[in-house]
Parts: sequence; structure tokens; C-alpha cells
Amino acid sequence: MIAPLSDVPYAVDDSGPLTGLKILDLSRLVAGNALTHFLADYGAEVIKVERPGYGDDLRNWRVEGISLYWKIYARNKKSLSLNFTTPRGKALLFQLVESSQILVENFIPGTLEKWGLGPEALHKINPNLVIVRISGWGQEGPDRQFPGFGSLVEARSGFAEMNGMPDSPPILPPLALADMIAGLYGGIATLVALRHTEVSGGSGQVIDLPLFDPLLAILGPQAAEYELTGITPKRIGSRIQTTAPRNVYLCKDGRYVALSASMQSMFIRLMETIGHPNAVEDPRFSSNADRVKHCNELDVIIGGFIASREQSENLAIFRAAGVTVGPVQTVADIIDDPMVKARKILIRVPDDEIESLITHNIPATLSRTPGLIRDPAPKLGEHNREILVGLGYTDNEIESYSNDGVI
Repeated sequence: MIAPLSDVPYAVDDSGPLTGLKILDLSRLVAGNALTHFLADYGAEVIKVERPGYGDDLRNWRVEGISLYWKIYARNKKSLSLNFTTPRGKALLFQLVESSQILVENFIPGTLEKWGLGPEALHKINPNLVIVRISGWGQEGPDRQFPGFGSLVEARSGFAEMNGMPDSPPILPPLALADMIAGLYGGIATLVALRHTEVSGGSGQVIDLPLFDPLLAILGPQAAEYELTGITPKRIGSRIQTTAPRNVYLCKDGRYVALSASMQSMFIRLMETIGHPNAVEDPRFSSNADRVKHCNELDVIIGGFIASREQSENLAIFRAAGVTVGPVQTVADIIDDPMVKARKILIRVPDDEIESLITHNIPATLSRTPGLIRDPAPKLGEHNREILVGLGYTDNEIESYSNDGVI
């Protein structure tokens, strides 16, 4: 019997390798939240600075009326509702900047400067501040003012053009891929900048983090291949230009398996397993380059073997033979996957709106300084009083800020 997903209470211990690091997150939607989510899981204090009465736009991405995206990507954070475009709100933000190490924003380039909150003004208050500026196309360049949602980046970068079958239109990914990739690259860049400040004794700096550049970077040597060959690659579905066989194959029960035999030894083992041991002597398949040229014929042979067996039988046969084949899974399969449960990759945490929330655990497991899930995603303005009291404000002053719509 497969064990249920682990129920994990929120950690009482607030320690973590990034404890003491304070981050002001002025961003909205995915990229900034992904960046600070990563750092918050390892102990950083992340203060989400949100628009009073409205909050981060991610709160409005709802499923059955529930802000699931917010619940997952805002965990371990605090919420301060603050209109920092007003004089009093701006002064309050400057106070927070004094004691922070990082500020993250994703407004259209030039917007912070218009409000008197650009890097020059912020560094006057805190010379060591690391300022992460997320945008679609970068802080400089001819397109800096254009909207930069991830969908546009995924299209313009060439990513969408790669996806789909040969006879289908380009396909955008069904998730915020460009934002997530930028968030991960941004998290690394932020820690690099912090090391420069804290270990090397350098001053703060600005990180120009477009969504476009990191996504283009993960696409590999596409530009180099084009320059070398003069050929624009065509969509090839689940295949890949550089090795074969590599595809998804339909099983007898209507499910699929994914197969990749990119090494010569693996190809030999695969052919022996499906009853074609002499295929390696066939001039169409003798080398990887030959197999790429004749991938259609090769897929007919492999697909025929797989199509005559159900997914579970295919997996058992190939795994016993040490062939690199795995299941194509739905989210329902993933939740019930024994590996996912054994490694606690998905866990259940308490939630005040639904019985419990299934969420991803912290993806990288550090042996000495693991991350912790300490707190649920905050309600809008939940930490207003805590944060302002920490800055020395009295109850009357806090009430005044609230009444005036500053918080």
C-alpha cells in the first residue's frame, strides 16, 4: 500500500542559512515572487510590499475561488500593504531600505525613478543595497518600455517556435516558464551580489534581470547552430536534433512512455530488449548521426514494440534491462508516485481555507542547512503592525497611516 503524502506542520524553528537577510519585495506576479520564495525558504525575511486594498496581482490567479499560486509562492513571507507613491509611504519605505540588504521590483523601467525611488535615491540611504530590477526586455535598449509578460518572451526568444509537431503552430508553455527561469537566475545573481558586498567588502549594485535573457540562455547553441549551418530548425515534436531515438511512444492502454537512448551502449541494450539485436549493424542505425537521419524508421520499430504492451509492462521490461524509459505522468499520477511520497517532494501543509494544501517541498536538500517551511502565505497587510512597531511607530501613528490609506 502506498503511503499518503506527508502532513508537515509549519516549522517552529526560524533559523536557516539566510537568517538575518531582509528583502523588500515590491514585485508582482511570478518572477519576483519565485526569486524571493527561493530565498525565503532558506530563512530570509521577505517583506512583500503590496498595494493597499488590492495586493499582489498573483492573489487574483484563482482556482475554484482559491489563490493557490499565492499560497505556494508567498509562503514564508510577510505582507505589508503600503502606498509608497505618497510622501508618507515613501518615507516609510526609505526606513525599511535602511535595514534591508535586497530590494526586488518589476515595474516598467523608469517607473521607480519617476517616483523618486530609483537606484541613486535608494543607494543614498543604503549604499550596500542589492537592487534586483526585473523587466521583460531589460533596463536599457530600444524595447525597454514595451510590456514584457512571459508569454511574449517565450514567443520572441524562439522557445515557442521549437515546440509542437511539424504540422502544428508554435506552442507556448502552459505555465509561467520565462518568469520561473528568470526567478531562478535572479536568485543566483542576488547571492553573487551579496557575496561581493558581505565577503569582498564591495558596495551594493543593481541587477538588471530581463525575462528574455535567461530564457534565451537555456535554449543552448541555437544561434551557433544556425550560423554554422544556415538552417532554421523545424518543430519536431518530442524528438531532438542531436540524438536518436528520443521520443514519447503510445502504449496499448492509451498511455505513453518517454524513451531516450542517446549513448551507443544504451541503443545496443534497447535493440536487444525489443528483439532487434542486429540493428546496430544496419547502416541506417549504426551511429547516432545515422539514427538522427533515419529517426522515422527507427521510431516505427520501437513504437511497434511499445504499442503492443501496456505502460506498466513496458516499464517493467525496460527497467529490468536497464534501458532509459519512464512513464509520461499526469498530475494525478505524480501525487500517487511512490518516489514522490518517499522523498516527500510533495507535502501537505495546514491551510485556513481548504482542509490542507498540497505544495512542493524545498527542491534542493542541504545536508547541514536545509530550508524550512515556516509560515503560510500572508493575508494582505497581515504584518503591517509588526513591521511598523519594529520601526518604532506607536499604535496611534499606525492607526493614522491606516486611516489615511498609506497602509
